[in-house]
Amino acid sequence: MHLTKTHYELIKFVIVGGINTLDYYIVYLLLLKFIGWNYLISHILGFVVSFIISYYLNCYFVYKVTPTWKKFIQFPITQVINMGMQTLLLYIFVQWFHISSIIAPFAGLIITIPITFMLSKYILKDE
Repeated sequence: MHLTKTHYELIKFVIVGGINTLDYYIVYLLLLKFIGWNYLISHILGFVVSFIISYYLNCYFVYKVTPTWKKFIQFPITQVINMGMQTLLLYIFVQWFHISSIIAPFAGLIITIPITFMLSKYILKDE
């Protein structure tokens, strides 16, 4: 099987997503368990931290583009959609399905990863 440039970008995007998930989850758990904040507040703040890291990793590692203020300002579109979907799914999984707030953030990734990849590529690529 021949891998295209898009395949490699998707693989790197998933790797960056893993890194972002890890840094998000660390912040989420620190705020949730050690500070005792509400799971939704912990989620939002963890998301903001991982968003900033995500922007730079996607520019330099995934798409090999120079970060610009224009792209940085546009990049939140991908993250707002991702965060909105993740927050809604987190709420549904915790409140409706009684999934533990410790593991619920991982449940929506199957839905949000492909959507975020397509949006990120559209915004960050110069093509």
